[in-house]
Amino acid sequence: MTSRRGFLAGLLATGLAPQASWADLGCPAFLSAAKQPDGTYIFAGLSAHGEILFRCPLPDRGHAASAHPKRPELVAFARRPGRFADVIDCRTGNQLTRLTPPSGLHFYGHGSFSRDGSHLFTTENEYETARGIIGLWDTTDGYRRIGSFASGGIGPHDMLLRDNAVGLVIANGGIRTHPDRGREKLNLDSMRPNLTYLGFDGTVVDQMQLPDELHQNSIRHLSMHDNGTVGFAMQWQGEPGADVPIVGLHSPSSPPRLLAEDDPRVRNLKGYGGSIQFSVDGSTVAVTSPRGGVVQVMDTASGLLQHEHHLADVCGLAANGTGFIASTGTGQLVALNNDTITVISKSDLRWDNHLIRLP
Repeated sequence: MTSRRGFLAGLLATGLAPQASWADLGCPAFLSAAKQPDGTYIFAGLSAHGEILFRCPLPDRGHAASAHPKRPELVAFARRPGRFADVIDCRTGNQLTRLTPPSGLHFYGHGSFSRDGSHLFTTENEYETARGIIGLWDTTDGYRRIGSFASGGIGPHDMLLRDNAVGLVIANGGIRTHPDRGREKLNLDSMRPNLTYLGFDGTVVDQMQLPDELHQNSIRHLSMHDNGTVGFAMQWQGEPGADVPIVGLHSPSSPPRLLAEDDPRVRNLKGYGGSIQFSVDGSTVAVTSPRGGVVQVMDTASGLLQHEHHLADVCGLAANGTGFIASTGTGQLVALNNDTITVISKSDLRWDNHLIRLP
């Protein structure tokens, strides 16, 4: 009888050895950056029940992450303006490599893998010229940087693969920054945010710009429905207290639809959309505001605000089968279903901006 060791040796010899996958980690449901009680930073993998399955140390505060579609690897991005993106083996928590953008660039907190996982796209700022950049990295060759192209605007932040077409959609927030000035915003009077749809070669396929009166409404975070509709969350940079919409929907070659713009409860967001997510069926879209301590759920057909949930320091957001999952800076993971809030778990971690759902 062939021994297990002999069997595995045979598989290795034939190139048929099983490859590591997310299933090796107990199939984590979510990823999130967090701050630990001792002040250090990590990226964590969570089960659907909020159990922490693994922790990966970070050198500084993280923002978002992108999970490799096949291998149990994540790329954890520094908070803007950061110059590290750590590629982490989630089986061990070990850093496989650290990505550093070329001189004159810094990361903007987000990235996306290609569908087959062979390439990584990263949002970046060329800070002397204020030109938004999309970096391109070859994941089959040690995450070697192999090129870049323009993002189509200033301050690219979130970015997604398009679901019903080939290419990317970029949230160009419109805000000029420079690392020598920290997180200071340098062009609020002239900023022009946009959504830009790019081919993988950097060709601009379509672009949406907000009306002139909303030119200070920075487009920051994105969600995409299966039909290609993009949900976008904005952060108002104008006079405090202005009644402005914070959530919009867009389809290429169409004007944007701004949701709940006449509902006075939108003021409760305090002008700040932290994360945005479509429901599984696309009938609703939710937005979080850590500044306002609320989650608002809006109907995508009518644009009306359906539900409002009050949660201190809430920001991370993902969809589940019956509604949404949210994470807070107070360590909670909660389920939101219609008007009901159910606490799933509570930890001593301060969950950061985003809750990334794994497929």
